[in-house]
Amino acid sequence: MAPMVLTVPMVPAVPAVPAVLAVLVILMLPMRAGAAHPGPTLLVYGDSLSAAYGIAQKEGWVALLEQRLRQKHPDYTVANASISGETSSGGASRIAATLAQHRPRIVILALGANDGLRGLPVAQMRDNLSAIIRAAQRSGSRVLLVGMKMPPNYGPQYTREFELAFAALSGQYKTAFLPFLLEGVAGRRDNFLDDNLHPTAQVQPLILDSVWSALAPLLR
Repeated sequence: MAPMVLTVPMVPAVPAVPAVLAVLVILMLPMRAGAAHPGPTLLVYGDSLSAAYGIAQKEGWVALLEQRLRQKHPDYTVANASISGETSSGGASRIAATLAQHRPRIVILALGANDGLRGLPVAQMRDNLSAIIRAAQRSGSRVLLVGMKMPPNYGPQYTREFELAFAALSGQYKTAFLPFLLEGVAGRRDNFLDDNLHPTAQVQPLILDSVWSALAPLLR
């Protein structure tokens, strides 16, 4: 009996990856890793006026700022750490963790309104804002300090001390400065929601324009 011969079908060999393709893959790895690290961050650190209270998030001035940055400075990322009802004391208590999380190049500091509405001591607010500014500057961030004003029913002495505190801090720490977040908005009832405290969606572009006027030099 003749010996049985088994025929094994030939399996085509898998072609080797061309050397050029392998090099391209290797070259692409650093680029892909770099994509995980975005460009500079701009941190907005405020209260309900910066948190789009009572309106859609996409209609708030911070969301509009993000849109404008995409057009003019697309390398920037916006982080909005604003909290409705936040006081300067609350902001001072969480600034270290917020800076560590976002590592911003620029901080827009827009706190103090709730201190004023509650009639808290101006000196206390000033100390808290000072602590926030110092922490931001120590971390290497540039600061845009945004001021606020109180209505006259809080009395002339308190309203004046409150308003001047922001200018004094900006001068002391040499920050960029916007004297009043609601410039061109305050004073008209139809610019505000029913609570007469928070601006409507329609005037958010005006707020953005005010902020942009003080922010633009920091972006150069």
